[in-house]
Amino acid sequence: MADRVEFELVSPQRLLMSEPVEMVVVPGVEGDFGVLPGHSLLISAVRPGVIDIHEGGQVRDRIFVAGGFAQVSPERCTVLAEEAAMVADIDKAAAEERLAKAREALTEAQQTAKEAGGADTKAAEKELKTAEAMLAAASRS
Repeated sequence: MADRVEFELVSPQRLLMSEPVEMVVVPGVEGDFGVLPGHSLLISAVRPGVIDIHEGGQVRDRIFVAGGFAQVSPERCTVLAEEAAMVADIDKAAAEERLAKAREALTEAQQTAKEAGGADTKAAEKELKTAEAMLAAASRS
């Protein structure tokens, strides 16, 4: 068995990373999961959070993802992310502003839902969760 798993991170804009790593930890919707060489086949939705890339028993890189899907095989872990950024590159002030705008948008969506008799607020709720996760990632870097 190989001592590395090929990790690929793809966003709608481009291939962000493609390299062999010791381990990757992905924020799945049912909880974080670690991928080592020889992992069982798995497909999982990814929640907003941070992917940790491990090398030498330590976290080498931290990447914020806004959600997406992960496909795992014994040799590979591919994450198709809706949005991704290195945690170190996240501007905390911009993340705080995004969170404030997301809160405003959710409040407006909820008000519209009351007036329109049940309009959908899911997009606003999703953006709020993403903004909260991004700010949390920026605050821990």
